[in-house]
Amino acid sequence: MTKHQHGRKKLNMKSAHRTSVIRNQIIHLITYGFLQSTKVRVKAVQKATEKLVTVARKGDNFNIIRRIKQELPYNMVAVRKLIDEIAPKYTTRPGGYTRVISLGIRASDTAPIARLEWV
Repeated sequence: MTKHQHGRKKLNMKSAHRTSVIRNQIIHLITYGFLQSTKVRVKAVQKATEKLVTVARKGDNFNIIRRIKQELPYNMVAVRKLIDEIAPKYTTRPGGYTRVISLGIRASDTAPIARLEWV
């Protein structure tokens, strides 16, 4: 069995739903500074967020804003906060902008819960 095109978790959703859930959770992370959800979902959000911060570190110009708005098209406040406040903290850091902290399991359905926050 080959390992081609196995780069993302499906999260038991159709692709459009998965995209919107991950976008909304990235916006929550940017706005509030943390995200608490299931561990698999947090890891999917972490992967997407790390890429966005890497793009945003390059500065505030038209093309950078366009590339970030392509991922977060409906929240310009979060885009501005990412470019102006969050990304400048990590200009010298070569990756690893967020950390995942395991919080145990949820009592109702025994799903593993984790917290994603900025380093």
